[in-house]
Amino acid sequence: MKRAAGILLSITSLPSKYGIGCFSKSAYDFVDWLKEAGQSYWQILPLGPTSYGDSPYQSFSTFAGNPYFISLEELIEEGLLTEEECDAADFGTNEADVDYSKIYAARYPLLRKAYERSRIHENPEFHRFMEENRWWLSDYGLFMAVKERFGGIPWTQWAEDIRLRWQNAIDYYHKELYYEIEFQYFMQFKFFTQWNRLKAYANGQGIQIIGDIPIYVAMDSADTWAHPELFQLDENNLPTAVAGCPPDGFSATGQLWGNPLYRWDYHRNTGFQWWISRLAYCFRLYDVVRVDHFRGFDEYYSIPYGEETAVNGHWEKGPGIDLFRSVEWALGKRSVIAEDLGYMTDSVRQLVADSGFPGMKVLEFAFDARDTGCASDYLPHNYPENCVVYTGTHDNETINGWYKAITKEEQKLAREYLCDFTTPIKNLHKSFVSLVMRSKANLCIIPIQDYLGLGNEARINQPSTVGKNWKWRVTEKQLGEELQQEILAVTKRYGRMNWAQKQVKKEDK
Repeated sequence: MKRAAGILLSITSLPSKYGIGCFSKSAYDFVDWLKEAGQSYWQILPLGPTSYGDSPYQSFSTFAGNPYFISLEELIEEGLLTEEECDAADFGTNEADVDYSKIYAARYPLLRKAYERSRIHENPEFHRFMEENRWWLSDYGLFMAVKERFGGIPWTQWAEDIRLRWQNAIDYYHKELYYEIEFQYFMQFKFFTQWNRLKAYANGQGIQIIGDIPIYVAMDSADTWAHPELFQLDENNLPTAVAGCPPDGFSATGQLWGNPLYRWDYHRNTGFQWWISRLAYCFRLYDVVRVDHFRGFDEYYSIPYGEETAVNGHWEKGPGIDLFRSVEWALGKRSVIAEDLGYMTDSVRQLVADSGFPGMKVLEFAFDARDTGCASDYLPHNYPENCVVYTGTHDNETINGWYKAITKEEQKLAREYLCDFTTPIKNLHKSFVSLVMRSKANLCIIPIQDYLGLGNEARINQPSTVGKNWKWRVTEKQLGEELQQEILAVTKRYGRMNWAQKQVKKEDK
């Protein structure tokens, strides 16, 4: 990975006409904007269909795409919807915020109408898509259709025959819900057709896509329902233990995520085939894959099912380097970013080193007065070249909000490190951005909120909270030429410029 820079922005956060960022013209405009700002990477959040809480890290499928991202404008151009129909729907009125309840109520009826007009069964491209993806799509389509039939409740509460996937029940619902299942296929076909086109455009403009995959899948997902053998479930397909994080200085009771844990012995005995298939699929969608919670491959925190907090959990050994050697043997060397944040043990450090993957550094962790030993790993003068540095991630405060929230002692530490005691707080984000941009780290990714100098009103996620996350959106006005030129200047100043694209542009003229 050569010295370069990129921007972190969720698809949901793009400007768009119909309430949520999607694969519309605004996405293509953003790619152009990135290119002119000298950027080489666009990092996004997971693309999967979201469930309760709207988190992209709790998806109904690790393979499917979110129907919210389907461009309605493109469906209008295809004649499957009319502009009047889309304009009449209520997607919310705040261009800087996603109203998920209105999106859910408005988008699916429109997508259903488009499906009913599509004559999709006559489309040879659709049939080709089905053949290439049937290995996961068949289970997903049935899962979503049955889930709707049961009023949206988790699959663990379905009738026993379909919950346990008895063959007679599978056959019955395939026939009973034929059109509902085909509707799910239609949405996935449109999603992936539009996404592949957008990614190809981005690559053509010299922009690589950094995708993001959670280490765990959701309990209420097609993956867990269709393949219980992969997970630590009992004879009734209920978890015996679930994922989370132990108590620490930030949370006295830890974090109870609730995801099913993997049966690593089974995965090892199958040569990690499911993981190989999963990552191979991801490398079709993205140029670089960021693997969330990388330390879980070394050791994972196991919490007995039914616990209300993470206090009574314990650590178990993960698959270690064997998993990644198996993946490399099957797929060759691929571009992976290891999300190695949090409490780092020597064995986790060794796993990251053995994998060769770049780890992550977050500037906001560098000035923690409670733990100067750990913080030193995040001070820019200690960064290795083989890492990816961020001012903050999607789980953190904005750099502006973070600075205002830390203690006076920590603010003093940060100012001393910057050698900057005079810049007003409202402009201090520029100093922090410059600090990480001039570090040795090969890749520097900045959330767009930090380039804009926004406060925590623009924070996209606050872990362990529900109902207020994943909503923030950038406006077209904010993505103006002045900001673009400012980003271009700092990118060029610290040797992270996408020179190849500037050369192409010059030659084209």
